[in-house]
Amino acid sequence: MLITAAAVGHGSQSTVRIVLVGDSTVTDDSGWGTGFRKLIMDGVEVVNTAANGRSSKSFIDEGRWAEALAKRGNYYLIQFGHNDEPGKGPERETDPKTTYRANMIRYVDDVRAINATPILVTSLVRRLYKEDGTIRTTQTPYVEAVRAIAAEKQVPLVDLHAISLQDAEHAGDDAWADLSPRDDTGQVDRTHLNTKGSEVVGRMVVDALRKVAPELAPLFRDAR
Repeated sequence: MLITAAAVGHGSQSTVRIVLVGDSTVTDDSGWGTGFRKLIMDGVEVVNTAANGRSSKSFIDEGRWAEALAKRGNYYLIQFGHNDEPGKGPERETDPKTTYRANMIRYVDDVRAINATPILVTSLVRRLYKEDGTIRTTQTPYVEAVRAIAAEKQVPLVDLHAISLQDAEHAGDDAWADLSPRDDTGQVDRTHLNTKGSEVVGRMVVDALRKVAPELAPLFRDAR
């Protein structure tokens, strides 16, 4: 039986466990994991199993998915796509209409098989600005695949790609540069997040969860 958010609000001694699954944009070091964790109430455990450079395929192939399932979380937030794209090599690349779709469905089905709740998250946008201030996104086929799976299998969806894309285009390149780390040459890293960026995007995820999974609202601190 799942431990509900309501149990936390009523002083249950049981701990709700949220497991994060994904690539570097979800990790505590270069993604939104730390910012998300800061908005979680006491009595809730966040286990971040995300790993740099992993795709929906390599995360499974390396045994990381089996390890994540062994954590026996109550909720699994699952985000892949960046490293599934063409050019990442055969050990990571997937096709959005076939292998990627099959992998993401497997994540959903496996979570449900342990009587836990899957929540799909579309990929954080890469901030590839064009001269007119809009963003050239390379992730659309993978994002669309996740949206379709969420609808078909009735899975809560945090459409982080749409949320972060809208925010990045509205706020502009300079604002998001302040949320991004620098690479070895001092250039803005347009994929990952620094500490400030983690807090901003972590809040995006929490705000979206309040809407798509309102039963989780008692788990979150009010950071408004």
